Amino acid sequence: MAFDNTVTVVGNVTRDPELRFTPSGAAVTTFGVAWNRKGRDGQEDQVSFFDVTCWRQLAENVSESLTKGSRVVVYGRLDQRSWENQDGDKRSKVEIIADDVAPSLKWASAEITRNEFKGGDNFGGGAGGSGGGGAAARPASNEPPAYNPDEEPF
Repeated sequence: MAFDNTVTVVGNVTRDPELRFTPSGAAVTTFGVAWNRKGRDGQEDQVSFFDVTCWRQLAENVSESLTKGSRVVVYGRLDQRSWENQDGDKRSKVEIIADDVAPSLKWASAEITRNEFKGGDNFGGGAGGSGGGGAAARPASNEPPAYNPDEEPF
């Protein structure tokens, strides 16, 4: 039995995304998101903070596109990490591993620029994959190209 732990968070970026690369060359970007919950009946507003991690092409796109204060929609899964600090104390945190990050268009507009397809898949499975991505030659007729389910929506 498989469990699905997906989460969607809409909030504001709390710190500029930081792009790094693993020793094997995979891009990884981390940033924070804050979600404000309005208080009821005179109670104070509550704020929840989330650390977000993005991998590969998503990591590069996020680091080029977002800045502190941007309103975003983050879709991903929850992941808990545990470690021991220098004093020997056990620590853990839950973070969001993003599958997709988008600007929120509720109070802003965005211009979408499609990046060139670089090969492989966007889901961490390695090279290969089937089609999709890059700019395909447009047919000579005025008819739109046939629908390709492997092609990305933008």
